Amino acid sequence: MNRHGSILVIDDEEIMREILDALLSREGYDVRLATHAAEGLELARTMPFDAVIVDMMMPGMDGISALDELKKIDDDLPVVMITAYASVENAIAAMKRGAFDYITKPFKNDEVLVVLRNALAQHRLVAENRALRQNLQARANRFGEIIGRSSRMKQVFDLIIQAAPSRTTILINGESGTGKELVARSLHQNSARSDRAFITVNSGNLPPDLLESNLFGHVKGAFTGAVYPKKGLFELADKGTIFFDEIGNIPLDTQAKLLRVIQEREFMRLGGVETIKVDVRIIAATNVDLRRMMEEGKFREDLYYRLHVITVELPPLRERKDDIPLLVQHFLDKYGLENQKADAELTPDALDLLLEYDWPGNVRELENVIERAIVLSQGLRIDADLVPDHVRSSKRFQMPQFIVPPEGISFREVITDFEKRLIESTLEAAGGVQKRAAELLHIKPTTLNEMIKRHDIRPRRKRGVAAAGRPHIADADDVNGEGGATEEPVNR
Repeated sequence: MNRHGSILVIDDEEIMREILDALLSREGYDVRLATHAAEGLELARTMPFDAVIVDMMMPGMDGISALDELKKIDDDLPVVMITAYASVENAIAAMKRGAFDYITKPFKNDEVLVVLRNALAQHRLVAENRALRQNLQARANRFGEIIGRSSRMKQVFDLIIQAAPSRTTILINGESGTGKELVARSLHQNSARSDRAFITVNSGNLPPDLLESNLFGHVKGAFTGAVYPKKGLFELADKGTIFFDEIGNIPLDTQAKLLRVIQEREFMRLGGVETIKVDVRIIAATNVDLRRMMEEGKFREDLYYRLHVITVELPPLRERKDDIPLLVQHFLDKYGLENQKADAELTPDALDLLLEYDWPGNVRELENVIERAIVLSQGLRIDADLVPDHVRSSKRFQMPQFIVPPEGISFREVITDFEKRLIESTLEAAGGVQKRAAELLHIKPTTLNEMIKRHDIRPRRKRGVAAAGRPHIADADDVNGEGGATEEPVNR
């Protein structure tokens, strides 16, 4: 028989137990019966139930007391009370103490089944929500502050899970501000080394001798000022992970010593002769093209291929703009909490501006913009006026990259298309005011108006509050004098 759930019935009346057992069993439920509260509580402690039906009036421990004890066993367990019509007030009191619902005697079978189905639906919903929260928490623990749901970021997450358990060297490619160190930490956290050290090396910020001293340590007297022996970062990272941020900045001589550590898992301290063995997982990151540096003789070829075993390509923010709302909410939560503005929110106008911007500084730049807006906001709503000028005034038009196909391309069509897009972009930057757009293009307003007509460029409609700041141009009918538009943009 198809089982739809496990139900515990606690009732001291034999006839009532038999009626409920027959009804619920016929519907496919797995039913367990208890003749009094103590027996029912013992069953609830030893096996899981999806719902409990409890009689209000029983000798010894009554239904209210049984409800309290059931909630201690499982606070999410839905409990349905059975009561005589005259005791409805007691049943309502039970609901205030956590009962899901009540049924009055004498009851109809359909009434019992409806209440029970609702109780089970709630129980499933609560269980699903808990599982979702646990999954989200597990994901947060797994990926830290790496935020994203776009297809590009899902690829990154999948690669982290696949590569993390190995000891293989990993190279992370990505522009500045994309979160390379977060990826490196996530790789470490999801490896067997997670309980050991994770050490970051800011490559190239130090002179070569000092960098090597930091990496490999030194013996006493190795150089002027070396009055004590010192352990290097590789020794401190033994059994753990060492992360080289911007590895392209490391000098060539140091690159050779780093290669030996990767190959042989050993090194010598600066000025020393003793070989030191280490077990260190190396993760490197770069925002430059190491292959080009290698071809230019600025990066060792053998080191490049040692690092290039597994590569994580971290996309710039402009290539995963679907993640911007998620990132914005994350930073609103983070800095709202820090600044006693926990319920801060972004208006649709402000979010539109953030979605249109290309973020050359990537996630780090977005984080800075949100933190600034939180600090400067007078209330909890962050509007477009708190978005920095360089974001608001960013050019929304990018010069297209043309690839000439084998069959050739129409020069006139390309120029025509470019001219139309340039006008649309300039009108957008000018807020739809033709006079201002003409000034930006250094042409007469009449000339611009003729070009608008020739290209059939029509005013865009606003899309409610979320469209504030979108381009909407003045119609030809609104032109004054020599084609000068009215100072206020006009929408149809």
